[in-house]
Amino acid sequence: DNEGNQFAGLETVSGLYGETLEIPCHNGATKEEDILITKWKYDKGEGIPGDLLVKQKNKNAVIMATDEYKDRVSMAANSSLLLSAAKLTDQRTFTCMVVAREDIMEYPINVMIYKSPEGLEISDQAEALEIGKLTKLGTCVAKDASPAANITWLKNNKPLVADGEGISIRTSVLLDPVTGLSTTASTLEYSAKKEDTDAQFTCSTQPTVGSELVSSPVTLTVTYSTENIVLQVIAQDPLEEGDNVTLKCVADGNPAPTSFNFHLQGEMVKVEDSNTYTIRNVSRETSGEYKCSLIDDPSMEASKDITVNYLDINLSPSGNIVERVGEALDLTLKIDSSGESKVFWTKDNIMLDKEPEFAALTYSDSGSYECEVTMGLLSRKASFDLIVEGAPVIKQLSKQLSEDAQHKVLICEAEGSPKPAVSWSINGTLLDESPFINGKITHKIKVVPSANLTVSCTVSNEFGIDTRAINVSSCKYKVTVKLSSDQTKLVVGVVVGLLIATLVIGVILNISAHTVI
Repeated sequence: DNEGNQFAGLETVSGLYGETLEIPCHNGATKEEDILITKWKYDKGEGIPGDLLVKQKNKNAVIMATDEYKDRVSMAANSSLLLSAAKLTDQRTFTCMVVAREDIMEYPINVMIYKSPEGLEISDQAEALEIGKLTKLGTCVAKDASPAANITWLKNNKPLVADGEGISIRTSVLLDPVTGLSTTASTLEYSAKKEDTDAQFTCSTQPTVGSELVSSPVTLTVTYSTENIVLQVIAQDPLEEGDNVTLKCVADGNPAPTSFNFHLQGEMVKVEDSNTYTIRNVSRETSGEYKCSLIDDPSMEASKDITVNYLDINLSPSGNIVERVGEALDLTLKIDSSGESKVFWTKDNIMLDKEPEFAALTYSDSGSYECEVTMGLLSRKASFDLIVEGAPVIKQLSKQLSEDAQHKVLICEAEGSPKPAVSWSINGTLLDESPFINGKITHKIKVVPSANLTVSCTVSNEFGIDTRAINVSSCKYKVTVKLSSDQTKLVVGVVVGLLIATLVIGVILNISAHTVI
């Protein structure tokens, strides 16, 4: 591995320790065909030369060395000196002397031998680092190098520089008297910070030749006293009566404290080998301030307020309620809660816009009522079923002529509860009975009276009875004629005439009778 830099005014070549080094002779300054003799020698020191080998033109090189070089030197075809198993003692001047036809030239060359460290290793590692205290982290060793290795310490791949306070680096170099190789030891003392937890420390060196060497990383535990303590409350949200609450004391020391005092409304509980304490089946009286502290340092404490939510409601009346129509019903909803609440009412699953009021009960007030009281995520419900009872009352009694004019339809509309029974003073055919809703019922019958008469409707239940009458005229003069298609025009005229005549006679004969429908 040749280099063309200058050293002490001479050309210099460098080689690797233990490998074969090629030292050039004249680099083409003299033509090969003009060279008669080539001789290599070296400087033993104090200007005393030592012969290595010589070569005459067209002959093989002859080794002249009698010392350690006799088995390590040879000459290449281009007159270069090949020096095997390079050592640090080979760092000297080698001279190539060339005898040409007309002149004698010498080409001195300095030799430098380099060796990379055998590796980097961090030894004497600390077990842990303490915050704020300068502690020996370890020693980085670079063995058998030439020249001696320069070691750099790094934290998370960033170089550390001694500052006389939190970083101190001491370096020593040991020279092997036999090999001449140097071993560098660099000791790092470091004052850790909290953020140095899990930090990686390495050391590196950049040899004169070859690539950078980096040690395996070292990660150390950083110890520090507790600086902050927090009390956590672990419970379901919302926390309500009957639930469990776990108090957790979290301290940031390393190693973290494992035993704590829990202050529970005037009572102190010591917990060892755990940082939690559970309060079971809490009640509203559990609400208040709670604390935890370090056993070794009671002044280091944290506190937390706990609020147990509660929502109690009392609805009066409740259950199945039976009341008389027209009476008043007092409705009372009492709420006991730990916060602001909202109330929602429904009747028969239909939302009401306000709380129901019953100053004078009506049959339509009957139904299933439910109130829901909410406070945040808490909810309570209460309900009652209201039945309004009373004697039946006929609200309306009416009559209609059927579309075909063949019969009368009598309609009796009544209110009452329980459901009234409906009866008529005349036999008829039940045409329709409406559903019994909100205490109301409508009963329809059809009749074909043969004479004018008075018909009564009677409604009754366990609370009373009501009757109403209506006058109904005879249907005997009502004639229905079925016509074939080819007789329609003639018969219609005749029938119309007969009907008119019949009606006139009927009016004369029944002048005191009820008005005909």
